[in-house]
Amino acid sequence: MSISPDDTPAPDTPTPRRGRNAGLWLLVLVLLAIGSYAAWRRWHAREQDDAVAMRQQIDALSERLNAMRTEQRSHARRLQQADSLNRVLRDELDGITQRAALLEASVEKLADPDRHGAQALRLDETELLLTLGDQRLRIAGDLDGARRAYALAAGVLEGIDDPAYLSLRQTLLQERTALDALGADPKVKAIAQLDVFAQDVTAPVEREVAAQTSLAPWWRRAFGNLIQVQPTDRAVAVQAADRAAALAGLQLEISLARAAAERRDVAGYREALRRAGVWLHRLAPGPAVLARQRAQLQTLAALPLSPAVPTLGSTLQQLRQMRAR
Repeated sequence: MSISPDDTPAPDTPTPRRGRNAGLWLLVLVLLAIGSYAAWRRWHAREQDDAVAMRQQIDALSERLNAMRTEQRSHARRLQQADSLNRVLRDELDGITQRAALLEASVEKLADPDRHGAQALRLDETELLLTLGDQRLRIAGDLDGARRAYALAAGVLEGIDDPAYLSLRQTLLQERTALDALGADPKVKAIAQLDVFAQDVTAPVEREVAAQTSLAPWWRRAFGNLIQVQPTDRAVAVQAADRAAALAGLQLEISLARAAAERRDVAGYREALRRAGVWLHRLAPGPAVLARQRAQLQTLAALPLSPAVPTLGSTLQQLRQMRAR
């Protein structure tokens, strides 16, 4: 098969256009790269601006937060001061309330008809005299002074005509009867009996010793300084010096007991009498005399030194209750 010259392919004529297209695409790519770079730079600059603005906002928020914290602390201090002021005001209000209550009570007492006139003065005087009598008997043991104070109180109370105080006069009469029934002061009785015992014990000692010496057999009078006969259960002072020392000790203990009785010191009084009984063991010549003297000591130790009145102070308590009502 032969090929004619007309059948040969014609050369490609659009080659220049294909080169222009490639350059155009290259230009587009370059423009796109430049645009992308410019857009990236713009975006990056915006991001930096946003970061700066965000940082500024954070700093502003931090400053504002610090200011709010400072303001909060200031408010807390003000609240604390206000709380303290409220507490002080509350205390002052309580004090004012208490003073108002006291004033109201004072006004009520002043408005009480029993607080006016001669009756109020007589009641005050009666209460004062009853208090004096009660204290004189309880503290000083002055029975006569208490009787005088109660007698004066009874005289003052008789001048009140109000029948509401009739039971008070009866109570005062019973209390005065109990005081009169006591007789002498128990302390005076105890001291008097103690003096009688001291005279009974210390005075006859030397006479008994002299009598026993004169009535002693010849062998005791001859050998008394060499031989001593004593009971086995106690040591009796036989020599004159020993008996003088024992007698001085007994007198000293009796004096201490008398001083304790003056003070109404029951414990000291009984302890002094107990020590006096120890000296009696050395002075008593015989068991019968010793038993009698010890019984006397026990009787003395059992004596009361203060008056005992169970109803003491009942009139004063009743008067105060009536005035309180």
